[in-house]
Amino acid sequence: MSTVTLPLWLVVLVGALALVGLLDRLLVPSVRWFIRSRANKVLDEVSSRLRIEIRPFQHTRRQALIDRLLYDDKVQQAAAACMRAQNLPRELVMARIRGYAREIVPAFNAYFYFRVGYWLGRKIARLLYRVRVGYTDTEGLARVPPNATVVFVMNHRSNMDYILAAYLVADQAALSYAVGEWARIWPLQQLIRSMGAYFVRRNSRDELYRKVLERYIVMATEAGVTQALYPEGSLTRDGRMRAPKLGALDYMVRGFNPEGERDLVFIPLGINYDRTLEDRTLLLGLDQNAKKPGALRAAWNTLAFAARQANLMIKNEWHRFGYACVNFGTPVSMREFVRVRGIDIRKLGKEERYARIAELGDHLMHSVGKLIPVLPVPLVALVFERSAGKALSELEIKSEVESLIERLEAAGAHVYIPRRDRDYAITAGLRMMLLRRLVAERDGLYAVEPAQAALLGYYANSIAHLLPA
Repeated sequence: MSTVTLPLWLVVLVGALALVGLLDRLLVPSVRWFIRSRANKVLDEVSSRLRIEIRPFQHTRRQALIDRLLYDDKVQQAAAACMRAQNLPRELVMARIRGYAREIVPAFNAYFYFRVGYWLGRKIARLLYRVRVGYTDTEGLARVPPNATVVFVMNHRSNMDYILAAYLVADQAALSYAVGEWARIWPLQQLIRSMGAYFVRRNSRDELYRKVLERYIVMATEAGVTQALYPEGSLTRDGRMRAPKLGALDYMVRGFNPEGERDLVFIPLGINYDRTLEDRTLLLGLDQNAKKPGALRAAWNTLAFAARQANLMIKNEWHRFGYACVNFGTPVSMREFVRVRGIDIRKLGKEERYARIAELGDHLMHSVGKLIPVLPVPLVALVFERSAGKALSELEIKSEVESLIERLEAAGAHVYIPRRDRDYAITAGLRMMLLRRLVAERDGLYAVEPAQAALLGYYANSIAHLLPA
């Protein structure tokens, strides 16, 4: 009998492959079953308390949704047009569509959303901010039909918006929102997909991709999935609200049937912060001559920022980043919108449809703008912004803020006063600005640090539009 000798590396490789095969056959199916069973238990539990129930579309298997999108009539028509225009074989075009569909379609998991995601969101939000819900149109929200497709429309100040909105709405509904390509990194993208979010390529000019994205949004909207929409498209750079981009809004409403079983209801939501985590980076984006940091540099800056905060925590010198506040406004019914104007969006020509959607977008953003919470830091920043560089005493600051609050409230703005104590609110805002060295105190007078004037203006701009001209 002859002996066969194998090199050690080959034995190790074969053993590793055998172990992988064993895990794939035994362990992975067990883990999937365990996660699915936990998700079903959570689904049964939360369905009884959510005001807007989780739709069947959200717990349909992801592969089924991908196949449905792949063979959608309008997607197939777009595929045929692409084959003719670019002289490409059908297999190649369908492979592209399949890739787009897999990129876009989420994998909602109730356990991850309501257990892992909610827990993380709550911990992060409360660790960083004093989170508050300010104004809520309770009566208006109560009139929203349970079977309506609800879309929360909000301004976009920070990437914290995703966490804050999902956390504060978790007792009402499970939100599905669009996330940019920045989050497509392992393992973040898996977690985000399981939270029901879908990825989008901002400003893509690929007609085939845009058609696949459009049809997914239409499918989700028709199925009644609760969504979050940021019409500005990206974060504000200077603190002011940006003009709305109408692409996603157009996808949602272009096929709206006023006689259908579901109304499409938009709920305006205003968000503001005493401090946004990305403020300096966003202002850097306004400087055309400034060198933009690369991905590695941006990651290093983020880690350095986290390390500084951790060091302050260890020294017991760390303070939360002030207040984060959300206001919920009066719902806007699409059914009512078209009834008042005597139109049917489906029957309008392209130009008139865009004009009507632009009208809707402006109306929604105006509603959101009126809901932006007035918080201590923006309030004090606006006083310094209007002082034109003049140094102010604490008494002058408080007098100016008091006057500003009265003007804002008279204009219908929602001013959040912590502890219902204006003196405390002013002190809190001024203290935060001193800690961040936006202003300096010399001989009992407070003045803006010249190097921080743009940053101070960023916070003042968040509420400046609420003042009458």
